[in-house]
Amino acid sequence: MIAQLQGTVLNVGTSTVIVDVGGLGYSVLSTPATLAELRLNQPVQLFTHLVVREDSLTLFGFGTASERATFEALTSVQGVGPRLALAMLAVHSPTSLAEAVAAGDRKALEKVPGIGAKVAARLLLELGGKLTLPAQEGARAVATDGRGQVTEALVGLGWNAKAAEKAVDAVTEGPIGDDEVSNTLRAALQTLGGSRG
Repeated sequence: MIAQLQGTVLNVGTSTVIVDVGGLGYSVLSTPATLAELRLNQPVQLFTHLVVREDSLTLFGFGTASERATFEALTSVQGVGPRLALAMLAVHSPTSLAEAVAAGDRKALEKVPGIGAKVAARLLLELGGKLTLPAQEGARAVATDGRGQVTEALVGLGWNAKAAEKAVDAVTEGPIGDDEVSNTLRAALQTLGGSRG
């Protein structure tokens, strides 16, 4: 695994940068924010993630370790490939993505081209607790209720909002912690069975 590149910028394109590392030129796909910071013939350090396919090796590079960690968390979600994860990071910063997931904000995720209601619902479900906001001094932890997250996930899977809320109410009372979202969703799905609408 190539985890980091340090070298000189040879070329910057709309979606890639070529980095000279000891005479070898690495082509690296990156986000607009990272590419905008790069200058020709200047030194650069990128945090990278190598995607190995049967017919290709693709290197993705990021200006910060947190951006790379967010990318890796996104690609762990079923249906989200590396290029879609990169598109998400082109629209949202790691912080705004973490905030959207923590708030259960499906609409924010759907602003990314290629992400519909079902993928957004899956992202909210699977990324709960995986994306963390950068620690801030003096910031106090805010308790988040996962009830809205479960309801949004059910709506994304095809049930109407009223049926989704009723199913959540049937399986739990009071606030839902981040660690309870998956179990609550499974229980609500069992309650709903196959009836949608």
